[in-house]
Amino acid sequence: MLSVVLLGLAACATPQQQCLGQVTQNLRVLDNLIAETQANLTRGYAVVPAVRSVSEFVDCTPRPTEANPDPRRQKCLVRTAQTYSRPAAIDLDAEAAKLASLQAKRQQVALATGPAILTCQQQYPEAQ
Repeated sequence: MLSVVLLGLAACATPQQQCLGQVTQNLRVLDNLIAETQANLTRGYAVVPAVRSVSEFVDCTPRPTEANPDPRRQKCLVRTAQTYSRPAAIDLDAEAAKLASLQAKRQQVALATGPAILTCQQQYPEAQ
């Protein structure tokens, strides 16, 4: 589903925006990881996804047929998986070291990405 949405958005982007999106993908990933790590340090714990099984009633009314054009409505109890967030303990020193490492890597990737950004801007100039 998400990939369909992203493809739809990519179709609306200009060629320059598409090129820039491709060459800066690693920077965006690193930015997200840095933000997550900073949030963990600020909170003092991580927030991780977890799954639990829950019961819920769903409509399981039979489809109309010639023999039964107006079937009686029915509800069925089913078990479904529900994702939620839960706190998790972290090693704050290790998390701080991870943050420093991610920030250093981001600087390295940003320097390496600079020429590719210029190439996109030159290859696909946009009217001002």
